[in-house]
Amino acid sequence: MLTTSVQRSSRHVAIWLLIGVFMLMIQVLLGGITRLTGSGLSITEWKPIMGALPPMNDADWNIAFEKYKQIAQYKKLNSSFDLSDFKSIYFWEWFHRLWARLIAVAFIIPFVFFIVKKKFKKEMINPMIILFLLGVLQGLVGWIMVMSGLEDSKLVYVSHYKLAIHFILAMVLICYTLWFALGMLVPKEKTVTDSGLRKFNNWLIVLLTVQLIYGAFMAGLKAGPYAPTWPDINGEFFPLINSYSAEIAIFDNPYMVHFIHRSLAYIITLLILYGWWKYRLSYPSSLFSSTKWLLPSLVLLQVILGIFTVLNSPFTKKLVWLGTIHQFVAMLMLLSLVWMTYIVRKNTVKNTV
Repeated sequence: MLTTSVQRSSRHVAIWLLIGVFMLMIQVLLGGITRLTGSGLSITEWKPIMGALPPMNDADWNIAFEKYKQIAQYKKLNSSFDLSDFKSIYFWEWFHRLWARLIAVAFIIPFVFFIVKKKFKKEMINPMIILFLLGVLQGLVGWIMVMSGLEDSKLVYVSHYKLAIHFILAMVLICYTLWFALGMLVPKEKTVTDSGLRKFNNWLIVLLTVQLIYGAFMAGLKAGPYAPTWPDINGEFFPLINSYSAEIAIFDNPYMVHFIHRSLAYIITLLILYGWWKYRLSYPSSLFSSTKWLLPSLVLLQVILGIFTVLNSPFTKKLVWLGTIHQFVAMLMLLSLVWMTYIVRKNTVKNTV
């Protein structure tokens, strides 16, 4: 009876964590929309409590707009904006921040409830602390990123490096939360042991992480419209590096970032399809067998979305929504890899002679 009660408590905590994963994914998508619409610097101050409400009257809107007019983005890029234009970009940054506040509430209230009801087991304490610290770090990095764009008189957008760090930290937080939840939901007897497959999954995660970084570079540098063609890149398949040193070009040149992002996509797709083919008949009647189709399906969908996103990149509205869906599927790919890595354990038994 006690065991059943503990299992039920763990399941409740796991469901709470999975809700958190969902909310964090929404937050990442809102962040992507904010970047693609150029909205990230529209709110020039941080008010944790009062900032939850948007300007409530014309006077408040004009004050907010006047503050926006003082930063480089308005002066160099959006000087033609009127108040209605400002409101359109303000909305996405406000909604992005509002959702972050909702995530905090969705974490704190159940957290206190679970403590009062003594639903946390001893082994949950350290992961909870790590989860909390990752959340605080993510919020801090986000604000530092925004402040850098507000204070620099030369920048019209925040650095794509800071954007990538902010994005990858969000993915670390999401993956850690999912892993934590899986530990309470998936019994060890449901996993399989295969060190080779586990290592293959780990390498895929590394490659996909690099690809996600370059996806953030693509958004940060607005690199899509630099080559809105496929399968070639403006008539070339291997573009030359011009006017940049090789070291800088692969990170800062939008054209080269675009090329690397595409190339990594092809490599990852081939590796995933290879892995699926190699292990397709392995471990029948297991969680691995019943979900092994997920990753190859997602990567094929992602390739199609990537092509349509590139071809429509010169059209802002289409780019925003196609890019957002493309980012969503990328997150699903990473989470499916985390799932596969969780249910495929490495062999910890050492051979003895």
